Amino acid sequence: MQIIRNRQTLIDAITEQKKSNKTIGFVPTMGFLHEGHMTLVSHARKENNCVVMSVFVNPTQFGPNEDFDAYPRDEAHDAKFAEASGVDILFIPTVEEMYPAELATKLHVEKRVSVLDGADREGHFDGVVTVLTKLFHLVSPDNAYFGQKDAQQVAVVSGLVDDYFFPVNLRVIATVREQDGLAKSSRNVYLSDLERKEAPVIHAALTLGRNLIEAGETNESKIIQQMTAKINEQTAHEKIAYLAIYSYPEFTQVTDWTKGIIIAAAVKYSKARLIDNELINVKRR
Repeated sequence: MQIIRNRQTLIDAITEQKKSNKTIGFVPTMGFLHEGHMTLVSHARKENNCVVMSVFVNPTQFGPNEDFDAYPRDEAHDAKFAEASGVDILFIPTVEEMYPAELATKLHVEKRVSVLDGADREGHFDGVVTVLTKLFHLVSPDNAYFGQKDAQQVAVVSGLVDDYFFPVNLRVIATVREQDGLAKSSRNVYLSDLERKEAPVIHAALTLGRNLIEAGETNESKIIQQMTAKINEQTAHEKIAYLAIYSYPEFTQVTDWTKGIIIAAAVKYSKARLIDNELINVKRR
């Protein structure tokens, strides 16, 4: 595995791969890798000749009240994990490498961000599309891999790719879960023993919502009420940040229950905020 920290070195390495007509699979991450990331790599490995992964904690997607410096990092672990999983090129740039000067132009996401995490994290998705635009240009991937757990991010990135004709195919991979249903996340390490024991209730509540909808229930308030009661059967969490149902990928009110729907949840624990979702009537890209 080749570890690259410089933009031009990355471009040169990608150019060499493309000279041999190799397809490029790209897995962008913020590091602190876990099995969920490795599942993305596994899919990329099967579908491409060369797998590129980036590890970069992007400052532009952190808000003023969010601690960029506290985000978990472990470069040695990430490099070992990436190599063992079959990554060919690992790009680990510094902030200065990705943002060498103040931006002369800024990207702003207009749709799909007024609810859920977008509502609470103003400017977050602007930062996401900014760094992904940079990375897509540097890596020039044929396929880029994202996890369903970050479904709102996937919807935003899909809009970016479609709006600006990026020549990349988005591959959305099902959420990787622990045996008890908890979505794998770097934030799970912050859960206490009791919180970890009870956190799978999030997925249980989402599954309940899915079952109700698939059984024909279209009363949104009733579905949310039952999901809320399910989560509140446990007591370790501090609060439910949101439980919501929207059309997908538009993130607007559901008017046709036979089309794409997302049931989304965010639950706050003492040192972690966990998100999860279920997609209904949605074909992964």
